[in-house]
Amino acid sequence: MKTQVCIIGGGPSGLLLSQLLHLKGIDTVVLERQSRDYVLGRIRAGVLEQGFTELMREAQCGERMDREGEIHEGFELSDNGVMRHVDLEKYTGGSTVMVYGQTEVTRDLYEAREKLGGVVIHNVEDVALHDLNTDTKPYVTYTLNGEEVRVDCDYVVGADGYHGPSRKAIPADVLTEYEKVYPFGWLGVLSRTKPVNPELIYAKHDRGFALCSLRSQVLSRYYIQVPLTDSVEDWSDEAFWDELKKRLPEDVAARLETGPSIEKSIAPLRSYVAEPMRWGNLFLAGDAAHIVPPTGAKGLNSAASDIYYLYHGLVAHYQNGDDSGLDSYSQKALARVWKAQRFSWWMTSILHTFPDNLPYDQKLQGTDMEYLFSSEAAMTSLAENYVGLPY
Repeated sequence: MKTQVCIIGGGPSGLLLSQLLHLKGIDTVVLERQSRDYVLGRIRAGVLEQGFTELMREAQCGERMDREGEIHEGFELSDNGVMRHVDLEKYTGGSTVMVYGQTEVTRDLYEAREKLGGVVIHNVEDVALHDLNTDTKPYVTYTLNGEEVRVDCDYVVGADGYHGPSRKAIPADVLTEYEKVYPFGWLGVLSRTKPVNPELIYAKHDRGFALCSLRSQVLSRYYIQVPLTDSVEDWSDEAFWDELKKRLPEDVAARLETGPSIEKSIAPLRSYVAEPMRWGNLFLAGDAAHIVPPTGAKGLNSAASDIYYLYHGLVAHYQNGDDSGLDSYSQKALARVWKAQRFSWWMTSILHTFPDNLPYDQKLQGTDMEYLFSSEAAMTSLAENYVGLPY
């Protein structure tokens, strides 16, 4: 099998890049370890920056998103029961975010790839990358139904997540990894209930952080901070709702609609960056190269900025013979990635209860929150980062 760009990973990043390149006449093959149903069963965040929504529209995948997604002009910050509004539109000169589930994004991209006859191969095993940094062109091998298949290509894009083979193909003496592990996780519950608030509520509380989010007007997503030692089995639905109410302002807790959980999981929080994001003819994108805590919703949006730089670099290469975009990809992508890392770390640090915090640390945390709402400059910085920095 031959193609121009072999994309490893059939999540939203890989599918979006494949769709964008196809529309420019560039041939791709997408390899995915899991089945399509498995990929669509993943429950992920759904706050989209404007840059991401514009990419979806450019990929001709934005029609349902624009019809069903919800534009949010702000969000709420609660500090031990005192709730304040963050006006994103005001502090950014008109920018907003869109709430539209990642599962729906992926579904739209799958349908678009099918419509154009895009090649997406599922259930592949033993994916291996070859000749990535040699004078010959690279190739990828995989096993499907017990038979080995070879894909010859010009470039390989690793959009296969943290555990995929792409980043592992970069030699240890080339790769530098940065990591911070947080001493807690998020217990998340998806329920078929009316959202408690039209906009998201980020709640700081002495008992721990909480987040009220939504997928639609009939589907809600809620989170509470829990110790890393906790498991899903430790939390009944009743215990979850009871704890969530304790961390929310009284009037919000009073109107909270509860119900059986559709999905319940615990996600540990960590920050991670791998450098460089290019080695030879291999390019990393998304979780294969960087991970952020979900505070601030930068995971999928950071992956989208990678795709933006990579897409434009590949188009310039194939249409104009211009390799400057590909040569600068790692530097440009990482510059924006580290800004997203900083923002996610900051949001996490001011909103969560840290088990090893000294009284001094707690005072600083409270002061940081108070300063935020006393300073136009601080509020502008928060809003600009939340809606997404320019590519």
